[in-house]
Amino acid sequence: ARRGTLSALSAHYRAAGPPKGEVVLVVGPPGPAAVAGDDEIDALLREAIGRLSLRDAVAAVAAASGRPRRAVYRRALALAAPGEDGDV
Repeated sequence: ARRGTLSALSAHYRAAGPPKGEVVLVVGPPGPAAVAGDDEIDALLREAIGRLSLRDAVAAVAAASGRPRRAVYRRALALAAPGEDGDV
């Protein structure tokens, strides 16, 4: 069994050749270092709100960023509040 990040496994199998037999890929939640900053969350929310409902946008950004859903929802409400930055 070999464990590692996708980039590390990709580099290994590029050098060693394709694996033999079955391959099982298990994807876990992002670690604490992968949690996005406020600016990145805002950018993700603006893009997601443009194509999804607020509820779905918050769920997608929370899953992608590693941030708690409640925190992402508060950011979304702040972005949607009129008069904050003049844009939504």
